Amino acid sequence: MPTPSGKLSGKNRAPIASAQSPDGFVFVPLGGTGEIGMNFNLYGCDGDWLAVDCGMGFAGPEAPEAELLLADPAYIAARADRLKGLVITHAHEDHIGGVARLWPQLRCPIYASPFTAAVLRRKLNEAGLGREVKLHVIKPGAQFELAPFSLQYIQLTHSTPESQALAISTKYGTVLHTGDFKFDPHPVVGASTDEATLKALGDKGVLAIVIDSTNAMVDGHSGSELDVRKSLKALIGDMPGRIAVTCFASNIARVASVIAAAEACGRHVALIGRSLGNYVAAAQEAGYLLDVPDFVPEEDLSSIPDENLLILATGSQGEPRSAMARIAADTHRYAVLGEGDVAIFSSRMIPGNEKAITAVQDTLVRRGVDVITDDDELTHCSGHPARDELIKMYKLVRPRYLVPTHGEWRHLSAQAALAEEEGITSILIENGDVLSLSSNKPEVIDSVPTGRLAVDGNAVVPLKGGVMAARRRMLFNGVVVGSAIIDSKGKVQGQARVSAPGLLDEDVKLQRELEAEFADLLGELPSALRKDEAAYTDAARAVLRKIVGKRMGKRPIVEAHIMRI
Repeated sequence: MPTPSGKLSGKNRAPIASAQSPDGFVFVPLGGTGEIGMNFNLYGCDGDWLAVDCGMGFAGPEAPEAELLLADPAYIAARADRLKGLVITHAHEDHIGGVARLWPQLRCPIYASPFTAAVLRRKLNEAGLGREVKLHVIKPGAQFELAPFSLQYIQLTHSTPESQALAISTKYGTVLHTGDFKFDPHPVVGASTDEATLKALGDKGVLAIVIDSTNAMVDGHSGSELDVRKSLKALIGDMPGRIAVTCFASNIARVASVIAAAEACGRHVALIGRSLGNYVAAAQEAGYLLDVPDFVPEEDLSSIPDENLLILATGSQGEPRSAMARIAADTHRYAVLGEGDVAIFSSRMIPGNEKAITAVQDTLVRRGVDVITDDDELTHCSGHPARDELIKMYKLVRPRYLVPTHGEWRHLSAQAALAEEEGITSILIENGDVLSLSSNKPEVIDSVPTGRLAVDGNAVVPLKGGVMAARRRMLFNGVVVGSAIIDSKGKVQGQARVSAPGLLDEDVKLQRELEAEFADLLGELPSALRKDEAAYTDAARAVLRKIVGKRMGKRPIVEAHIMRI
């Protein structure tokens, strides 16, 4: 890929060390630039801040100890007193999945469209934050003020309702932050892209466009959801047996297409997966999916003939605890697929999820299920703009500068090169770069610390911190636990125990030898240590670490449980 002639880069910049915010008008991505997911963006104006989106991402094979990741909000959390609000562009998880988990560090008002607000309200209530967060519902296309920022939502088409671009105006100029979008004259659910307002914005003058790059390497057009609906209807109409379709729960347009295709083919629909039920309920609260038939409860699946049933399930990305993964493994309580049934994957593979998705698909095929993906049939169209649509956006908005976001580096570079071909100066930046938009020529003036947090159950912990580091070490080297009972004088009573799940499960002889050596070495500890509980336990860990390293050639996590009688 040729380097765009107008490219500006923030590589090798020193991070801002103090809590002082940069002056002027700046853009600072904390997540989502140079990667898929974790979209979290900041705009600063003379020391005041605006956050746009707060999403999550899949960890992928580079971080097997975690499942979900968030961008670290530490930089803006240190400036939360100047954070005017968090504005959400749309309801996909890579744009809202971090809100409930990170809001306690931000504690700012949130602004969202009716559908997105309905989704967020459920997430905030589940996190026990429903009464604390000020959630403002903004109508699609509306203008609102968060001084010094003047804001306007602009309706875009995407694969979830009410996707909004955000026009951000300051005394320094206007930036259009697109969020995710496409141009689809037949979006199935929601309105088409508001081209007239985009053009009117361009007429007034746009300093820069910060723009979705996901499909910047794809020629032509992303396709229409209406074509997918027609294809699914034809596909389902020709199939016997049970059919299961999996897609993103937040893709309400696809959910509507699957339901419509099933209804046309005489099939009842069952929703399997909690997130799917939540998104459908939020859509109905916001006025969408109101004409769909009643869904089959999970516990009633067996009462519906196979040829009259369609299961709509979560798990298109191979998530291990998702509905489709459990169906494939035959561990779901009610939903079953087998010989002669069909599983349709109505989504694309997010980079990093390929192994998990193919594992689920292989398990289904092993059970005799026919697996159909978008490589086989038209089961999916992207919600992101291909190159023709990007050019159309350029021509409507006519920005002086273009900043590619929402994509890996190859996607950003492809978009930058395309913009250069269209006569627009492109600015390639990375997470943490501070892009000044105040002068006649935008430039990267500095960088700020960025990082990754891992979602660990209900907790959020640093990806490179103690918990995740220990888990990674356990993943590759295992964990060994030694237990012993000692009397008041510190002498071992009975038999010491050593357990090491995954390391000693089948080697009973070695386990007994380790236990005997552990007990012997505990008995040799100095008498002074035996009276100090903490010192004795530390010494026991050291003893166990020594014998395990010597006998097994590994350095696992070691823990000692000492009980005194």
